[in-house]
Amino acid sequence: MDFKEKAAVIFTSVETELSLDEALSLIELPPSADMGDYAIPCYKFAKKYRKSPASIASEIAGKIKKSEDFEKIENTGPYVNFFVDKKHFAEKVLKQVYLEKENYGSSNIGHGRNVIVEFSSPNIAKPFHIGHIRTTIIGNSIYKIYKYLGYNTIAINHLGDYGTQFGMLISAYKKWGTPQVIEAIEKNPIRELLKLYVRYNKEIEIHPEYKDEARYWFRELENGNEEAHKLWTWFRDVSLNEFGRVYDLLNIKFDSYAGESFYSDKMPAVLKELDEKGLLKDSEGAKIVELHQYGLTDAVIQKSDGSTLYVTRDIAAAMYRKKTYNFYKNIYVVGAPQKLHFQQWKKIIELMGYDWAKDCIHVMFGTVSLEDGVLSTRKGRVVFLEDVLNKSIEKTSEIIDERNHDLENKEEVAKQIGIGAVIFQELFNSRIKDYTFSWDKTLSFEGETGPYVQYTYARTCSLLHKGGINKDENVDYSILTGKESFNVIKKLEGFKEAVLVAHDKYEPFFVTRYIVGLAQEFNRFYQECPIIVDDLDVKEARLFLTKAVNTVLKKGMELLGMETPEKM
Repeated sequence: MDFKEKAAVIFTSVETELSLDEALSLIELPPSADMGDYAIPCYKFAKKYRKSPASIASEIAGKIKKSEDFEKIENTGPYVNFFVDKKHFAEKVLKQVYLEKENYGSSNIGHGRNVIVEFSSPNIAKPFHIGHIRTTIIGNSIYKIYKYLGYNTIAINHLGDYGTQFGMLISAYKKWGTPQVIEAIEKNPIRELLKLYVRYNKEIEIHPEYKDEARYWFRELENGNEEAHKLWTWFRDVSLNEFGRVYDLLNIKFDSYAGESFYSDKMPAVLKELDEKGLLKDSEGAKIVELHQYGLTDAVIQKSDGSTLYVTRDIAAAMYRKKTYNFYKNIYVVGAPQKLHFQQWKKIIELMGYDWAKDCIHVMFGTVSLEDGVLSTRKGRVVFLEDVLNKSIEKTSEIIDERNHDLENKEEVAKQIGIGAVIFQELFNSRIKDYTFSWDKTLSFEGETGPYVQYTYARTCSLLHKGGINKDENVDYSILTGKESFNVIKKLEGFKEAVLVAHDKYEPFFVTRYIVGLAQEFNRFYQECPIIVDDLDVKEARLFLTKAVNTVLKKGMELLGMETPEKM
């Protein structure tokens, strides 16, 4: 039980009609230390007791018995303020970090339940571009956070390996697939396939019949045409090889690459069930599910030519996942423009009689743009994610050369910092916000950046190495009650809550903001309180605090998907 919970327990021992959860939700952090460490407002009790909130706060504070956890509990106006016993607080928090180590901040709220996290999901034969960075990095962090909290997490890369675009590519390849083109595709598959895709889209404007040809070849693919399937398999294999390099750079692994094509043989059963349950309606030769009565546009399930759509495939995928994994949650990290799509197929599953539709969660996010323009796959204006990551590593290497030319393992460290900087920048803002990618901001070693946090971690490693003491938890905690050290310890205590909020809101940026705050507090402590000093007791206590910061920074970065270089 942390000190916030202890404050809530004490408060509810007097105000007995308030539940512990209700008390926890009321707790505020006072704006200044002289107003305590935690505060509970009493406004909501005014009507019940027919007294002013200040009078109620005074009465409640007067009834509270002394606690070893708090040096004093008093009211200030309408608030009951709790002042923690600093020595006791420091001992409890730091001992907990010491004993739990990399498990500090974790819990078993998941109870081993299955949680699917679908993320990344690039389109086969299309660029893995900078626009994919959000789903890939946000999804990976959510996966890690849920795993840390005791869930059995399953990472799924739902590849876009089906649809009319493959009809376009097959048709384009058959038209323009000269030996020279084939050779170029073998050497640089995605970029050359993109050229074919862009060319085909331009040619459609001149030859509208090409659209029908693309639809024909996709139907042939669905119907098992040998030539179409062979080309599709080739496109898929060369794409996965390219994507693999990006995932290796980001150190991301998936448990399943079951994409849209995986569900192609499961579509007939979905269509049959929809029909049997009276949900399928005819509409100009197509099959639809009417949703207008629920405030949604009707969903096309099957086109007039017999081909299926994203909605159909996502229904099939959700049903397969429920049967296979019996998921507690089925999380989709997919951009905000797909909101209607998710609303449609979730509603259809609900209408089919499956109450687990509510457990399918669409985690939306905004767009990313570059300082020098927008992205468009169809027009060929694409910035490859691999190029961005490699450029970040290259720029970081240049910075390291200037700052620490003789650093060991420069290449590896440049990779850790360069990739970490991109990840951190992505997760620093709320996922729903649009943002513009900036090189200067991303790679800065100052301010609220990944390199700043990594540098702080490296500093703690250096201090622990220089300190030369491997001390257990029996230090003099009274040494750590000063303002700077106590602020660090208070921040350390908040790690568990930051992780839980990130879990509840599917929002890794709570962890990102937390580790920046911890790094800032530690650096203030480092500037004001020398650590490697002659006084052995002071040295041991401050190194013990440094060790705790080292542990939490490392785990926080790991939850974001960042690596932690020990020297920079």
